[in-house]
Amino acid sequence: MDFNIDEDQAAIADMASRLFSEQCDDTRLAAFDRSGEPYDADLWRKVVETGLHALLLDADVGGSGLGMTELMLVLQAQGRALAPVPLWRHQLATAALAAHGQGEFNARLVAGAAAGEFLATLSMEGAWQSRDLLLRATPCAGGWQLDGTAQAVPLAAQSRWALLAATVDGRARLFAVDLANPAVGFVEGHHTHGESVADIVCTRLALPVEALLPVVAWPWLEQRACAAVAALQLGVSEEQLRRTAEYVGERRQFDRVIATFQAAQMQMADGYIHRETLRSSLMQLCYRIDVGLDAAPQALATKFLASEVGHRVGHMAQHLHGGIGVDTTYPIHRYQLWSRALGLAAGGANSALARLGDWLADNDCLGWKYDLDEPAAA
Repeated sequence: MDFNIDEDQAAIADMASRLFSEQCDDTRLAAFDRSGEPYDADLWRKVVETGLHALLLDADVGGSGLGMTELMLVLQAQGRALAPVPLWRHQLATAALAAHGQGEFNARLVAGAAAGEFLATLSMEGAWQSRDLLLRATPCAGGWQLDGTAQAVPLAAQSRWALLAATVDGRARLFAVDLANPAVGFVEGHHTHGESVADIVCTRLALPVEALLPVVAWPWLEQRACAAVAALQLGVSEEQLRRTAEYVGERRQFDRVIATFQAAQMQMADGYIHRETLRSSLMQLCYRIDVGLDAAPQALATKFLASEVGHRVGHMAQHLHGGIGVDTTYPIHRYQLWSRALGLAAGGANSALARLGDWLADNDCLGWKYDLDEPAAA
């Protein structure tokens, strides 16, 4: 595979970096924290104006018709700046519904989200955890009925519609849910890094037949969601390492710059290796998605690395900052909170590793015969 990006991709990455860095310096992020707002509405309007909210959508539904590699570059820039906007969930929910949904019900939701008229969100966390989903779907006259709860859905109370995972015949399936329906209730709260979330409580919520997406929509969305979370985590880790290198290059202890201590150098080197491991896995995943290759094990491996790297780099950065690292008036703490939240959003390292082990047990096809069937490999 080619790890280089072309000129168009570089231009998109540069535009996103300028937008997020100019709007999300430490002073503005501190003011946003104090505001209590669920997301940065002014920045979101700029994201919509530049079309970054619809990179994955085809041109016929108002998007740019680009791929996961372009979105990865934008999400890295968002992660470096900690930009508080609902970019990946809004985009992936809309793209999944546009790619796999049918009927007027879904078309209206896609059109409004693509135009930036309202927000869309999604929740896959319940299916990523080692527990049963709390949202259940049963057939009813004219469609489906949803009962139960989708827990801690980001910006649920601020969104017009959501893709929610619910149990159908013992397996997770995706439903497009209009959150303005009176049968939907919310229990609001906040995530680890301050993001507004809400439990979505469905009580005999009637949905049309077309609200249920086909079976293939689940792996399509999951693989892209793994890549999106990992791209954000990579951006967060990049900035954590940059800021930590800057700090240890200035901070003095025992009359020496602490960057000259071997222990500090080794920790920074380990952090760099962890970050680059995640980068290579993520780029391979995005490449395979964009060229239409199966990416199930790559998605699980990348999800595992996103959780692990977020923990290891975040812990290292906090440790080298010492006491000031836990001072909430100093900006490095925000990166630790984001890295931990992203690790949880991906279902956690152990969950991903267990699923990857199950996949390998059922698919003994890695190694020299990679991507070849048995006859071709022989």
